Amino acid sequence: MTNNAVLTLRASLNEEIFSYLDLLLPDYDEQVKAGDLLFLLSQKIDCNNRINAELAAMAKTLYDYWFVQFDFPDTNGKPYKSSGGKMVYNATLKREIPAGWKDKQLCQIANITMGTSPTGDSLNDSGDGVEFFQGSTDFGWQFPTVRQYTTQPARMAKRGDILLSVRAPVGDLNVAHIDCCIGRGLAALNSKDGFDGFLFYVMQYFKMVFDRRNSEGTTFGSITKDDLHSLPLAYPSTDLLKKYNDIVSEYNQMVFTRSIENQQLARLRDWLLPLLMNGQVTVA
Repeated sequence: MTNNAVLTLRASLNEEIFSYLDLLLPDYDEQVKAGDLLFLLSQKIDCNNRINAELAAMAKTLYDYWFVQFDFPDTNGKPYKSSGGKMVYNATLKREIPAGWKDKQLCQIANITMGTSPTGDSLNDSGDGVEFFQGSTDFGWQFPTVRQYTTQPARMAKRGDILLSVRAPVGDLNVAHIDCCIGRGLAALNSKDGFDGFLFYVMQYFKMVFDRRNSEGTTFGSITKDDLHSLPLAYPSTDLLKKYNDIVSEYNQMVFTRSIENQQLARLRDWLLPLLMNGQVTVA
């Protein structure tokens, strides 16, 4: 780089300053090959994201159809409510639910761990200790992004647990792809009966409720342990839950596989970019 005096006196960059910069780039043909490779990696990541979005939409649509509209398959394979299935008024939920269903609180169907933050001097970004997620700022599309570690983990979430933001924005969701420590901005949930696919979309439904109340002026800055534990829901039969979970578990596994692949592809892309641009590696 030349003319350092000019650069140090300038308050901002402009075209004239850039004219002083000497760039070391590989030959044009190598630049094209590198660009093509990076483009293909980005295209694969985008394709995986679109497939994941479709799979998640399918699982949510099925949840809405079966557990919100109550048009799950009856004994004849027909939509239950639309085909005249018996509905019974539930005083706790203050609405009609299918006959045989029960009202339950969230703590009755889910193991819930409220996060708590470790000491500040235990936190680091050098990989020392256990992966730590403080809140929804660490959330990605499906899985959180590791930014910090702690050598003194307090509350842990297990791989596969649902991570729920309990501070504004309340209700945001991710899934723990590793065992991790969670801070006070998060809670970790898993199904007591093994129906995590159902539980995930139950929490998505509650997220819609929180968002609607926010839009009506009832702001949720946070949700307490007692409020979270006491969230009410209509709980179906075990047979129906198993049918739903069998379907959604396949979707979730495909989403998980593609999401992990995307993380690996993104790391590969970011690692290759500077090496390709300075000529340390070339594309055959």
